[in-house]
Amino acid sequence: MPADRPNIIIIYTDDLGYGDLSCMGETHVRTPHLDTLAESGIRFTDWYSNCAVCSGSRASLMTGQYPDHAGVNGVLPGNRESEGLPDGKPTIASALREEGYRTALFGKWHLGVTPRSQPHNFGFDEWFGFLAGCIDYYSHLFYYMQSRGVDPLHDLWENGEEVWRNGEYMTDMITERSVDYIRECARDGDPFFLYTSYNAPHYPMHAPEEYVSRFDHLPWDKQIMAAMIAGIDDGVGEIVAALEEAGIGEETFIFFSSDNGPSRETRNWMDGTRDPYYGGTTGGLKGHKGTLWDGGIRMPAIMSWPGTIEGGRVSDEMGIMMDVFPTVLEAAGGDPSRYDLDGVSLLDMVADSGDNPHDWIAWRLGGQRAIRRGDWKLVLGGTFRDSDETPPEVWLSKITDDFSETTNLADENPDEVWYLREILDPWAEEQDRLIREQRAEFDARGG
Repeated sequence: MPADRPNIIIIYTDDLGYGDLSCMGETHVRTPHLDTLAESGIRFTDWYSNCAVCSGSRASLMTGQYPDHAGVNGVLPGNRESEGLPDGKPTIASALREEGYRTALFGKWHLGVTPRSQPHNFGFDEWFGFLAGCIDYYSHLFYYMQSRGVDPLHDLWENGEEVWRNGEYMTDMITERSVDYIRECARDGDPFFLYTSYNAPHYPMHAPEEYVSRFDHLPWDKQIMAAMIAGIDDGVGEIVAALEEAGIGEETFIFFSSDNGPSRETRNWMDGTRDPYYGGTTGGLKGHKGTLWDGGIRMPAIMSWPGTIEGGRVSDEMGIMMDVFPTVLEAAGGDPSRYDLDGVSLLDMVADSGDNPHDWIAWRLGGQRAIRRGDWKLVLGGTFRDSDETPPEVWLSKITDDFSETTNLADENPDEVWYLREILDPWAEEQDRLIREQRAEFDARGG
């Protein structure tokens, strides 16, 4: 087990699909910097988000808990009355700050907009970015909820104060702030936790000409998506280069992933058409954002810590976002057992080729429920966001043989369905109790 405490960087993207990186099989877009990052560490083929939409995924990443246990599931609204994480909820940032780390967030938060819900109340020493789910990349306006009577809002902040940077591309600003922070911490000799939270390639589909021109050979939908992903990839390259220039590359643990699968929402187009968007790719997985098929929850994921995590590895072991908290805390010399976590540390698995501590993982979103245990995955109440088709209520896949969840084996394997439901049903009931109790307590305090 490593002795020295690393710097910690989490690079999170928004609506990036399982197949959207060239190291995951994408052929329209080349992502050389992310491919290199994957080669420097371990790339996961069976890594999952805790939620198929933004806020629940980010709540689990930050708290190490299932979304309902964290107090946030689904998508939080973006109006300025929107509450987020419950008061006092420990996060990766607050835990690492207790271990002597400097902490910063640059980019998307989406865990509450009100003053008490903002990042500085959850462990971040400094932050710059936006609080709602999506913004215009240049004006930084939030306009998603206009159909519900919410006027567009400006949504760009620095340490709780509203700031204006009209005309500057959000992806580039996130990268610039991240690079400056790395240089500052390296100069001061401080261990740091950096959460670089890109909103790309979430709609609206915006990218500067320097990225778009690289993909003139692609149709418009793929061209803009490719340009947005290229902006992320270039940003990752700049971040890694800053670490190397500062001489701290081998002292830094990097985790890269996405919050959920690619969107099929018609609002991606912005051209008046109503056909589902198909710019991103699940790499052949079934479903998309908002669904509990693997296309909505199975993510590209990379962990790199040169000298500690052996490079060039590809792992088919299960991992999930709530594991990041205990993994990085243990790497930093902290004690995950001090916290009420659902995730488990994977440090022994990734650094010393130890066993996977997971027996099963589960999901709950609206009326959908799912569980994966070993080779099997069960989906109850599954839905499609882009089709009128209604799948069977109970869908069992042997996921290791049926990558795309195409064949329903429920009728042939009733014992397996029964066994998985014996785990899933009480777990889902407990999750419902947890979020109801937390929200009731929160409301009682006037939150």
